[in-house]
Amino acid sequence: MTQAARTKVFCVGLGKTGTSTFGAAMKMLGYRHYCRPRLLLKMGPGRDLALARDVLERHDSFDDFPWPLVFRELDAAYPDAKFVLTVRKDSQTWLRSLVSHAQRTGANAMKKAAYGHRTPIGAEDAHVAFYEAHNAAVIDHFSDRPGKLLTVCWEQGDGWRELCEHLGVQPPAEAPFPMANAGQVGPLRTLARRLRRIYNQTVFGILDRKYQ
Repeated sequence: MTQAARTKVFCVGLGKTGTSTFGAAMKMLGYRHYCRPRLLLKMGPGRDLALARDVLERHDSFDDFPWPLVFRELDAAYPDAKFVLTVRKDSQTWLRSLVSHAQRTGANAMKKAAYGHRTPIGAEDAHVAFYEAHNAAVIDHFSDRPGKLLTVCWEQGDGWRELCEHLGVQPPAEAPFPMANAGQVGPLRTLARRLRRIYNQTVFGILDRKYQ
């Protein structure tokens, strides 16, 4: 792995913005990638980076929570890091994806810790406001440092070129850009969704009881 590839890379897009695609791409590029959003509950309201120090030191790239909520702290702690803001083509597209996910996983403590609500259903306006404010805050924070932040929208055609130019690495030879969770259909996809639903209901049920 090159020296450029060892630079920390944080995806600070909210959930359902293509973070899984980001993670898949980073793994293909050889990064030691970390995506376990339950760390958000461990960090608690103060979001102390010290509680995530071991994770941060053992990995090169990161997506999902808690990282979008602590982008300022990450920037201060890792001044050489690169940041990627994944977005959807518009706020309503993001909201529809978030609501669809909530219908499969149900209300839980993770959503409460991330967005302030246990489910986006019934709190749609608050979630759209959160999404738009978050994206604006990230862009504003890095606005005076060109090259520090890359804003991408996979569904509008961004891919290897934008990501690899930002990171200063070469894309995998003849490898198509991964589009994780891109709405595949068919029996295998249906089975995967059912298994994921059972897993989420079990895990988040345990977490809800712990963090009520």
